[in-house]
Amino acid sequence: MTPARATLPVHPLDLEPFRAGGAADRAELAAQLDAACRDSGFLRVTGHGVPQALCDEALDAWGAFFDQPLAAKVRWVVADDEANRGYSAPGKEGLAYSRGEETPPDLFEAFNVGRERAAGAYYDRWRAFFAPNVWPDVPSDLQAVWQRYEDAVAGVADTLLRAMAIALDLDEHWFVDRCRHAILTTRAINYRRAPGEPDPAPEQMRMGAHTDYGILTILLADDVPGLQVFRAGAWHDVATPRGTFVCNIGDMLERWTNDRWTSTLHRVIPPAAENDTPARRRSIARFLDCAPDLVVECIPSCVSDDRPARYEPVDAGAWLRAKILGGRGRTPAELDGTQA
Repeated sequence: MTPARATLPVHPLDLEPFRAGGAADRAELAAQLDAACRDSGFLRVTGHGVPQALCDEALDAWGAFFDQPLAAKVRWVVADDEANRGYSAPGKEGLAYSRGEETPPDLFEAFNVGRERAAGAYYDRWRAFFAPNVWPDVPSDLQAVWQRYEDAVAGVADTLLRAMAIALDLDEHWFVDRCRHAILTTRAINYRRAPGEPDPAPEQMRMGAHTDYGILTILLADDVPGLQVFRAGAWHDVATPRGTFVCNIGDMLERWTNDRWTSTLHRVIPPAAENDTPARRRSIARFLDCAPDLVVECIPSCVSDDRPARYEPVDAGAWLRAKILGGRGRTPAELDGTQA
């Protein structure tokens, strides 16, 4: 039986008082964030300070790349899966694989970009996680548009990290300091169903059910139906209104907070089979993961006699590598036999 569907009341979070106010404003916003992260871990963020024109420009730039014929896009495939860069064609991935589920391949195409400013001894040491980017030649300004967008969204991430630290009774910059060498991946995603295309296979998703792997995801998307979150035995539709970011926490932050905060299962479903009109959803997801050499163990303020630590310390780099390659169908035995 297909679980019932409902609309999820994603927690609204206005960052403007935190950005412009004083200590009391920051404490109040942190309490709101704490409540949201204890519940679904999904937030709808406004007051973030990123101009709407820049958001539109970024979606349009990536859309122009995806509008090209497949033959032009596959020139930007990076053969090394572990680099996590470049173009990923439709059917290449199945995100439910990362949870050990066998499903049909997902119906999205994507382009992955990492840190653009990753020079120096630290990044050289961990080059497998900071591989160089490849930049398509169409549109010609794609790299420049992306960098302006990345610089703006990095500020949103830092604001949320500061609020998280206050919520957990930590120094305000506790997370920011630990994320200075964080693994960053921006994934531009295109979902399109042209008129006359075959219907998806049974249980085939635009993006299969998964949890995010790291600390924080910041999503910009067209307000086109498809995103769903699983809670209380049901799939709930989540809207992505223009002018907002939908943000959610990942598995590593759930571990870090000793399950105080929730990394929630989500997916993107195909349009209805009877829909014979173009159905496109563009999105840009920015994933903030831990630094590769960081050992993550439960935060002391999240551990007590009544709530002892539920997780052993984990190497953040090895964790992320296994999750990413698992989403591409690599088995645990294959992962054990290769080096990061």
